[in-house]
Parts: sequence; structure tokens; C-alpha cells
Amino acid sequence: MEGKEMKRRGSGILLHLTSLPSPYGIGDMGASAYRFADFLAEARQSYWQILPLNPTHLFYGNSPYVSTSAFAGNTLLISPDLLIREDLLTQEEVESRPSFRADRVDYQTVIDFKGKVAEQAYLRFNSRGASPDYERFCSENAAWLDGFSLFVALKSHLGGRAWNEWPQDLRDREPGAIGEAQKELSEKIRMEKFLQYLFFNQWSMLKKYCNQKDIQIIGDIPIYVSHDSADVWMNPELFKLDNQKRPFVVAGVPPDYFSETGQLWGNPVYRWDVLKESGYDWWVNRIAHNLRVSDLIRIDHFRGIVGYWEVPAAETTAICGRWVEGPGSDFINYLIRKFPHVPMIAEDLGVITPDVREVMNHFDIPGMKVLLFAFGDNLATNPYIPHNLPKNCVAYTGTHDNNTTRGWFEKEATPDEKRRLFQYLGRIVPSEELPRELIRLLMMSVASTVIFPMQDILGLGEEARMNIPSTGEDNWEWRLSPDLFERAPADWLRETTEIYGR
Repeated sequence: MEGKEMKRRGSGILLHLTSLPSPYGIGDMGASAYRFADFLAEARQSYWQILPLNPTHLFYGNSPYVSTSAFAGNTLLISPDLLIREDLLTQEEVESRPSFRADRVDYQTVIDFKGKVAEQAYLRFNSRGASPDYERFCSENAAWLDGFSLFVALKSHLGGRAWNEWPQDLRDREPGAIGEAQKELSEKIRMEKFLQYLFFNQWSMLKKYCNQKDIQIIGDIPIYVSHDSADVWMNPELFKLDNQKRPFVVAGVPPDYFSETGQLWGNPVYRWDVLKESGYDWWVNRIAHNLRVSDLIRIDHFRGIVGYWEVPAAETTAICGRWVEGPGSDFINYLIRKFPHVPMIAEDLGVITPDVREVMNHFDIPGMKVLLFAFGDNLATNPYIPHNLPKNCVAYTGTHDNNTTRGWFEKEATPDEKRRLFQYLGRIVPSEELPRELIRLLMMSVASTVIFPMQDILGLGEEARMNIPSTGEDNWEWRLSPDLFERAPADWLRETTEIYGR
């Protein structure tokens, strides 16, 4: 199942595109993305892991895991500099930009600025007449693009309201109402399609550049989609919704050692029986789309495929939910028939039951191991400690949901965890040296793939943390400033990679 790509020993870096340096307030697919690919190649890295590339929303804290579409791209990542190169923008039009911070994303300011230049680029594009490339893109992606662009246009036209609060004929996609909306909002729809065309053109060029340098992209698929999304609006029959098109049960996870009340995510859950009747078509299309976007895919909350926690929508915590059996092996078998060598990583952190392990082992799907979890109890038996790692896994110092290694040690690690860590290392290590020590531990492990957040490569502290789960503010904002990028230790990373045969 994992594909030949992950059989070889390799290492890589986790850095989302929003965190790249750029003069426009947020990372994009311009020059810095190519410089980062050059850095990865110079440091002999095999992988660039990113977070989901789908559109984000201010209301949901700009999380890449909460989106209006499982297929569309985040148009905030479009590079104005590349549009200047294509004569879709002028230098003067982008020089009037606000003064952006180099170390954090101010999403509202970015949205305002990029919305303005996107309109200018569209007007210039439209004035040129027919574009065969654009028309081909629209035709090849019509299955998701037509509905998504209409969804965005309607949502804007109706003041941003959730789709289940739209007039009933639009909510229920009655053909007459949809036809009228397509006529009335045709210009807005065409502009949304144009922006998606730009996004996927720029991404395709960047991915090709990475692949030419033997760098593979590890993408990310959240298992659930947002209720207020084009996916649920277009396919309500695939989700557990009431007659008002509202979820009557929602997704989450039960109470565990992370939370006494569990986590209530609020996403609608799938009608897997209906999906199965269609040959899992929606999911097959989603996987196919993501395999064009990335080389390998990480399934977030993989355990939900085997069994998922379902909570009545009226509940305020996840305590009163129940386990429901998922499609499990039947679904995975179907994917294998469609994609014989799909390279998949299962996000299997947290409490994982034996049935999930059985499916992963049966299909040889690698799971994730996080080194920051290795020092909380007995070093001899901890499943995250390097000497207990299986070969078929992807090991991390930490993920986007963890503190940085240095931040964890300075702010979160208990005295016992520090004691066990130093015991394992065989010496006391200052916090500023600790990230390299933990990187070295994973590099020398038998894990076939090891991934490090860029923050750990640079030895940064808590100020560089990307996300604190279950909090709604100040997340997804960290940026790699140009001066930090200049300090990136390509020589050290290359030497370490070569020493340990990665």
C-alpha cells in the first residue's frame, strides 16, 4: 500500500507554504518556495511535507484543516511576483501593499490586499480574450470546480451565510434556482475559476521543480470535511444530515488522557453505506485529485476509516458519543484496486484500538511516531523511543500540533521527562542544543522515513509554534523570516543525512 517511494531510507522537512518568506504577508508559491526546494536538495532531503492546501477562513481561525472545499486550492498562496512575470499584474500594483510583518501572518490584511490584486489580474486576463489553457483546466476539473465556484459566488452574494441557511431552493440545489444563480453570478463564478486556474498552474510548476530535484511532496488529507463547504452542499446525501440539511450527529474523539471531555470537532460524518453503493466515488475522486497535487498522502485521523466517534449534534462536549464501525478494509481494498501503489501515511496518534492496528498491519500502511512523546514513561517499552521504532513508520521530532522541541523542553517537559531524556542521551544538554540531538536520534533510527519541522532544524523556541490544538486564536501564523532562512544549516543537515544513510 505504501508504494515503493517510502521503502528507501529518507528524511525531510515539514514546512507549510504559508510559513515561507515573501514580501506579501504570507508565504506563497514564488521565489522563496523555489529557494526552499533548493535548500532541501542541497541538504540531501527526500521529502517536503506540507499541510492541506485547501482554502481557509478567518471565522475558523485560518486552519488548513477547516475548509470550504476538499478539492480547491488556497488562493492566498498565489504568488503576485509570478503574476507580474505573466503580465497579469504590474510592479506598481503590488508596490502599494501594506507593511507586513516578516515573522507572522496577519490574515485579514493579507486577504484584503490579495483580493485587490486578484481582481486586477482577472480584469487583465479577461481583456485578452479566449485562453485554451484556462478552458482546458475548467473542463478537466469541472466535477468539483463548477460547484465550488458557484458555492463561493453564492456565499459572497448572500452575505457569507452558511449554505443550509440560504433560501430553500438554493440550499436544496433546485435546477431552476441554480440556473438563475449561474446567470446572475457568472462574472464572479468565472473569476473564482480563474483563481483556481492560477493556483494549480503555480503549484504544478513548483511540484515539478521539486520532483526534478528528487524531492517528493507529502500532502495532507483531513478525513472529515466542513459542513459549510461546497462538498457537503453538492453531496448532502453522503452525510448524516436532517431534513434542514443540518448534521444530526458530528465527529470528534472520546475523552482520553489529552482531554477529560474529549474533542468535539463538529464535522458531519459520512454515510459510508451510501458511499459504498456508489463505489466510494467521492473519495476515489478526492484521492485521485490529491495524488496529482502531492506524491504521498497523509490521512489525518486515519482511525476514523476503521471506527469513528459519533456525537449527537446538540451536545456541547464529546462525552456522550458512541463508536460506530467504519468501512475499514472494504474501503482500503477498493482504493488499492483503483490506485495499486498509493503511497499513504496513517496519522495514528492518540488512543488507537487493536482493530485499527490490524488494518494498518494488513495493508502495510506506515503510522507516525513522535519523539516528544517518548520520555513520559518507561524508556524500555515506550513505543515512540528510537530503539522501539519499527522500520515501516514515519518518525517526527514533533508535528504542527506540538510545541517545537526547544519550546517543549523549556515550557512543557516535566522534571521526570527531562531526567529520562538526559538518561537516554547519556549527558545533560542545553536547551539550544537539544533539537539537533533529537534530530540525530531519529536520523540514526531504523525508521524508514524521518521528518523534522523547520523550526527544529533552526533550533527555535515556543515563539515559533504553529498550532495549539483546541484553541482558536494566534495559530497558523508563524513565518520563516528571511534572516532565519539565511541561517538554515544546509551543510550540517546534509552531513547528518549522509552519515546515517538517508
